[in-house]
Amino acid sequence: MKLEGEFTGITEHLLTFREEVKDAKKITFIGMPGVCSPFAELFSYVVRDKEAVFITGTDIKTARKIEMTPQGMQFGETADPSSEVVAILGGLAMPKSNIDPEEVNELIENVIMDNGKLMGLCYMDVFRDAGWHEVLDFDCIINATLEGFVLRK
Repeated sequence: MKLEGEFTGITEHLLTFREEVKDAKKITFIGMPGVCSPFAELFSYVVRDKEAVFITGTDIKTARKIEMTPQGMQFGETADPSSEVVAILGGLAMPKSNIDPEEVNELIENVIMDNGKLMGLCYMDVFRDAGWHEVLDFDCIINATLEGFVLRK
């Protein structure tokens, strides 16, 4: 994979994702509960004109619609996870998740439509650190690095 562009900040991260999926009608996010689910809601907000689905871990039976509500994006009823874009969230590749990337590959085969796009959405280069970029055939990885500090009185 080669570096195609750079950005800073959460807004540009979201806009980069939106640009990458602009031609898709439906996106399926796959990630861990708690860690990835809020990010799936956040990323689906910037593409709220598209259909979005979230799968927990590698259990296809957990597929739920991500819908706009007065409180923001929320998980709703069960949904068909077949999509033009499958977005793997970085929490899956974290060591504590104990997820085998080969299991993720099997799930992707059951979810991604013909000529679909496989994306990675992560922070701190987790896919490359875990070696998942060599196991999954990503079309694109959108990675961001977080920096922070604490101020006190």
